[in-house]
Amino acid sequence: MQAVILAAGRGKRMGNLTMATTKPMLKIKGKPILEHKINALPKKIKEIIFIVGYRSMDIISHFKRYYGGRRIIYVFQTNLNGTGGAIHLAKSILRDNFLVIYGDDLYSKKDIQKMLKHDLAVLAKEVDDPSKFGIIKKNKKGHILDIIEKPKKSKDNLAATGVFMLNRSFFDYELVSVGNGEFGLPQTMAKMAKDHKIKVEKATYWHAIGNPEDLKKAEKVLHKFI
Repeated sequence: MQAVILAAGRGKRMGNLTMATTKPMLKIKGKPILEHKINALPKKIKEIIFIVGYRSMDIISHFKRYYGGRRIIYVFQTNLNGTGGAIHLAKSILRDNFLVIYGDDLYSKKDIQKMLKHDLAVLAKEVDDPSKFGIIKKNKKGHILDIIEKPKKSKDNLAATGVFMLNRSFFDYELVSVGNGEFGLPQTMAKMAKDHKIKVEKATYWHAIGNPEDLKKAEKVLHKFI
């Protein structure tokens, strides 16, 4: 099975930390975020597709063409047109079912393993402030009804964490614009939900790394993700 890791952005909220390297290569306990992420992938993942952009050579020189027994492929996203746009760049090399994972957060190995049981799925976690996230509405059977981006008021509090199981039916749908020339992966999946059953899996652990404070905290919580 293939895994797509989205790692093209700089991570401007990290400030000066990403002047000299890209955000997914910032280190936690001496290792890049991406290295921890790859180590959390189930053995079923045999091939990794990195979507790279800003300071791409930092990633390429570290992981090269093979890493940890897995083949590595690099796809360049020179026009940062969103997560949906990133997946379309890899369309020609993606086969059947594939995992998609954001390149800058920490996820539990067990949670990722759960995702591989489905053809289509989203990993979600309850949050205190829904206005900061893409919030999932689901039916009684645990399938997606919709995803609302940063709602001002919401009774729902399940946030999409940035881990998705997809198949090639994703490419049958026109990408959904999220503004500023970007197209969203979660929003396009919500569009798919009218025709497909997309399972919502609840995450045990999720540590979003959005700013320098989150990176420092990652040092203390890393043991939960190993």
